[in-house]
Amino acid sequence: MTAHVHRPMWCKICGVTSVIDAKAAADAGADAIGLNFYAKSARVVSTETALEISSALGEYAPHCARIGLFVNHSESAVSAVVKEVPLDILQFHGDESPEFCESFNVPFIKVLSMRAGVDFALLEQQYASAWALLLDTYHPTQAGGTGETFDWRLWPQDSQTKLILAGGLTVENVANAIAQTRPYGVDVSGGVERDVKGVKERQLVQRFIKEAKNV
Repeated sequence: MTAHVHRPMWCKICGVTSVIDAKAAADAGADAIGLNFYAKSARVVSTETALEISSALGEYAPHCARIGLFVNHSESAVSAVVKEVPLDILQFHGDESPEFCESFNVPFIKVLSMRAGVDFALLEQQYASAWALLLDTYHPTQAGGTGETFDWRLWPQDSQTKLILAGGLTVENVANAIAQTRPYGVDVSGGVERDVKGVKERQLVQRFIKEAKNV
């Protein structure tokens, strides 16, 4: 038996804003949902809404991880959310230091913006304590949710870290993206929405996860 065991693709539906969408994601086979606490995001949720979604999902689908997204929040702001809302993993999109990410004693994902010239090996070393690293499209003013892909040729092929692919993924391109990058997991937000940011389209969620897990 070879050491490489085939494992289903880890799938996260990000920017969930309602209990209905959270349950639909879990039903479709999502391994995680993302709750966005970044005030400038079109998919931001209040602590109250996040608590409602997180509590409902925890009872309904305990296998589906609840991930909280933060972008350069203060330590007190993150702590306040962590105290109120049951979260399994924290996801940091900003310039947070490894020490900051570690300080909440909750597993964390660090997001890295991919563009030519990024010293991935150095960042991977710095954030060695991360549960996973999420590679997203670089944007000068937006922290994720750009709906744009990055050049997948920049993908680090020999990393031993869990790497999650994000940025512009859709039902149409996710299988190809996985074939090219072979990530641990994929993360989608806008790619499973139709008209309203933050409102997920159930059929798209189902198709996306099916495509990702069938590769």
